[in-house]
Amino acid sequence: MTFFASAIDTLKVLVTALGAGLGVWGVINLLEGYGNDNPGANAHVR
Repeated sequence: MTFFASAIDTLKVLVTALGAGLGVWGVINLLEGYGNDNPGANAHVR
């Protein structure tokens, strides 16, 4: 039974890490999207 408890704890850690990674990725994508609303951000493009 300790094997299953250990496996469940490991899965909890993996799922938490995956969720945190996806959350960070989502925040980065949101911040990148806001750059397109600023015409000054494209000043270097001719």
